[in-house]
Amino acid sequence: MTAASPAPWRRVGSRIVHATPWFVVRRDAVVRPDGAPDVYQHVIAPGAVTVLALGADDRVAMTRQWIYTHGSTQWRLPGGGIDAADADPLSAAQRELAEETGLRARAWTQIGRIHGADSLSNHVDHIFLATGLTQGAADPGGGEADLALSWLPFQDAVTLVTAGHVPHAGSAYALLLLAVRRGRSLEQG
Repeated sequence: MTAASPAPWRRVGSRIVHATPWFVVRRDAVVRPDGAPDVYQHVIAPGAVTVLALGADDRVAMTRQWIYTHGSTQWRLPGGGIDAADADPLSAAQRELAEETGLRARAWTQIGRIHGADSLSNHVDHIFLATGLTQGAADPGGGEADLALSWLPFQDAVTLVTAGHVPHAGSAYALLLLAVRRGRSLEQG
């Protein structure tokens, strides 16, 4: 890996063109890498978290619910947005896992980050592995009243990804990353 080079894009001005409680649309006056002036419109959004909750029996907590923006029911791992009240991404991951599934975890490891729409947004999804699980009461919000929790064998969850049934980027990334890491440790062991 090499050190980061200086930013080839230069912002010379910026204004908000639309704001909601969930995101802001900005219009930036920029100088492109070729030196030409241009305009770059993009969405500024808070980060999100995705939690791969893995039980001692090697089963994964998967949710299934209607995703409004995509107009379909989808498999995904528990997760959601980082709220202003969350101290950091880990706090958001702990809160989201408990709200959606009732699960609490003794051990937490951040295993990655994913940028889902680089040309459109600064959005970052922080990916966590949660183990040492205990079950409590879930407290989903009204928009998650249809959320169903299923426990799938890890390999079955990976198969859902490779078959194209887990379109959520953070969920697919988390499951495939752990599968690859497991494969490498088996090869090296």
